[in-house]
Amino acid sequence: MARSISKGEATREAILEAGLSLAREVGLSALTIGELAERVGMSKSGLFAHFGAKEELQLGVLRAAQQRFDDEVARQAFREPRGLARMRALFGRWLSWTAAQPQGGCVILSAAGEFDDRPGVIRDHLAQQQRGWLQGLARLVGQAIEAGELPADTDEAQFAFELFGLILSSHHHVRLLSDVGFLQAAHAGLERLIGNPPRRPG
Repeated sequence: MARSISKGEATREAILEAGLSLAREVGLSALTIGELAERVGMSKSGLFAHFGAKEELQLGVLRAAQQRFDDEVARQAFREPRGLARMRALFGRWLSWTAAQPQGGCVILSAAGEFDDRPGVIRDHLAQQQRGWLQGLARLVGQAIEAGELPADTDEAQFAFELFGLILSSHHHVRLLSDVGFLQAAHAGLERLIGNPPRRPG
């Protein structure tokens, strides 16, 4: 049975949904309490009661974006067996999810481009988030090694780095270059990586 949510929780979720939409349009750095309050038809003081500062609002939007990614991509892919089946499922769902995002694409990846040279809590949060993604990809590689589907001396960190590079390149191609062939090229890159994985030195 689904848990019922309070009016305050429902309002917060509606604000975050509008915040995600606005961040796609104007960028996370331009997202302000005043502009979002106007978008959702609330007073600034009313929205301020839910998010006490601009950075708190931005963090809330990033966490909401991560939650949607987890629900629509990660949890679905992790229904597949451990190993290459799960890796391919995650990769395919991630690419499809990126392509399906409305104007602005993935809020997290777009924000990473905005904040990569801006010290502060938002950059720190994004860096931690991206490291978590890389660690998760490395775990997928490790599971494929354990399943005997990749060589025992496969360099998990290097494989994850190259796999994440394919994802980032795909985001660039579909959002900026409007490249309709990105999906085929990305999957070809994954299969090439699987067929010739990087090996640990020595």
